[in-house]
Amino acid sequence: MFYIQILLAILFYRGMECQYKYIGNDQIENTDLFSLREKGSEVERTEILKNNKPLDRGPYFDTSATKNVTSLVGKTAHLNCRIKNLGNKTVSWIRHRDLHLLTVGESTYTSDQRFISIYNKITGDWSLKIKFPQIRDSGTYECQVSTTPPVGYTMIFSVVEPVTSIPGGPELFIDVGSTVNLTCVVKHLPDPPLSVHWTHNNQEINYDSPRGGVSVITEKGDITTSYLLIQKATTTDSGRYTCLPSNANPKSVNVHILHGEHSEAVQAGAQISLQFSYTPIVFLSLYLV
Repeated sequence: MFYIQILLAILFYRGMECQYKYIGNDQIENTDLFSLREKGSEVERTEILKNNKPLDRGPYFDTSATKNVTSLVGKTAHLNCRIKNLGNKTVSWIRHRDLHLLTVGESTYTSDQRFISIYNKITGDWSLKIKFPQIRDSGTYECQVSTTPPVGYTMIFSVVEPVTSIPGGPELFIDVGSTVNLTCVVKHLPDPPLSVHWTHNNQEINYDSPRGGVSVITEKGDITTSYLLIQKATTTDSGRYTCLPSNANPKSVNVHILHGEHSEAVQAGAQISLQFSYTPIVFLSLYLV
């Protein structure tokens, strides 16, 4: 009987020793003292957990934060890095293009004062503020914590510039008597343009001219669209039309007002020219033995 009690005690102790398991990477389910000792190629570690408390894993990054940030030329951008369990470690921002140290803590370590490090005590975010970003600022940036060895979280920053386009260009063929509808699309702007002007052969269009039937409609927003409408087009309406946003590059299109038969001939000629432009050229070489 005595030996049976000893055997049961040993089995009970081993059962308690194995009564834990990992939950994710953070927590071990066990309310008793336990010890893990692993030697050789692995690290020896001893942990004491009470009441299912998470393991002290040191600083780590909230990977739910976006890794890709896009900004417009000239519009201030923020790269946000959220760090958990930072403790007394220091956060730095590094630009990968030239391995340049931009900031350490809240201090700027570059002569380019457009880069500023901002710490939010409520969210734990360390943000790199980039003022007046330019195309050259695009690239990979790293939020780095001063652990041993350092750990980092990389982000891709892209800067885009305004784009003006006129769909259907650069050559448009319109039948006499039809309505000319030119659409100018402007995107990637920090702010909507104050105005969008149209010119015809470098002369600003007069919407109140005796010709009549000429109007413009402009819709402003993240993408600004301006529509130039010319009713009952005549051959005198042919020429170069240019869309001029107040804060973006201009875009032009050549409009050809043609009579019906002439229009079909021109379009057919354009198609034939296009086909010939893609005709492959085969070179034959003769070798004499």
